[in-house]
Amino acid sequence: MLLQTPGVAGSFPTGRGSTPVDPVPLGSVFRSRAKEEKAPSADKAPVTDSKQPRDPQAPKGRPTPKRSEAQSQRRSVANTPMTRKEAAKRQREQRRVAMERQRQALASGDERYLPLRDKGPVRRFARDFVDSRFNIAEYFLPMAVIILVLSVIRVAALQNIALLLWLVVIVMIVLDSVVSGFRLRKILADRFPDERRRGAVAYALMRSLQMRRLRLPKPRVKRGERP
Repeated sequence: MLLQTPGVAGSFPTGRGSTPVDPVPLGSVFRSRAKEEKAPSADKAPVTDSKQPRDPQAPKGRPTPKRSEAQSQRRSVANTPMTRKEAAKRQREQRRVAMERQRQALASGDERYLPLRDKGPVRRFARDFVDSRFNIAEYFLPMAVIILVLSVIRVAALQNIALLLWLVVIVMIVLDSVVSGFRLRKILADRFPDERRRGAVAYALMRSLQMRRLRLPKPRVKRGERP
């Protein structure tokens, strides 16, 4: 007959007929520590915020714009004024620069920045045609001042002379303008048959009313020189 000795819970029996009490499972002892370390790290992984700056090397999720499109967008952003006051200031600055260019072009004859009414080969020839001639109309202002002074003097003879001079000047200017207009229209039709000539004769006649040194653009030809 075999005797059974009580053992400590979880220990192996000393005899053949003894039964084990609640053995410790081996799976909990030999479980991989690598899996235990990975599980909490996965749970504690930080959630990325969409507001954080994106890595330049990360995919963007949209097609890359062309260089020309990107440059145009940057220019539009740079040129867009922030406020109405800045827009008005920029427009004033642009007008000032444009007026300065026109002033320099009128003095030098550079057609790139001339006003629209002075541009083109037809208008240039009309200016040269007027500048190469002796025009009675360009002396209208000096003669008008003389006639006005004579008419103010309270002498009947001088007032009559002033009136006569006034009529003579007007008639001479009209005749000279009519002759110059017909000649210029004929020359323009021969030299520039395919160009737009509308308003060129009136443009030349208005220029002939100005004194030579005050004309803009500045004269390019001398008197008597063929344009």
